[in-house]
Amino acid sequence: QVHLEESGGGSVQAGQSLRLSCLISGYTYNRGSMGWFRQAPGKEREGVAAIDDDGSTSYSSSLKSRFTISRDKAKNTLYLQMDTLKPEDTGMYYCAASPRAFHMIAIQNLGHVPQSLLESGYWGQGTQVTVSS
Repeated sequence: QVHLEESGGGSVQAGQSLRLSCLISGYTYNRGSMGWFRQAPGKEREGVAAIDDDGSTSYSSSLKSRFTISRDKAKNTLYLQMDTLKPEDTGMYYCAASPRAFHMIAIQNLGHVPQSLLESGYWGQGTQVTVSS
């Protein structure tokens, strides 16, 4: 059984940093993508960053300069380093994994997270990030 569990969220001041972690267990695919998504209150879930099994990364264009995705395969852990946080970064952050590759620019152009990924991907329960000004 696949299980994803996020951690590292919290409340910070604008300009500070956070590193989110996602511990992934039971996921045996050696293909596809893993990534981070976020959802602010009253808004749709949006893509943040993704990393393919070969290590290539993609980002939402507006976040690329401040956020960095990485993965430690030996620890089965996905990370998201978030720097220079802004109040508009506030939201619930989710990690996801899918044996079907996904790319953040494609998701950004689509304007929403694909239903196929929402239904067939593996998702964590989320970790809250709150950035105050």
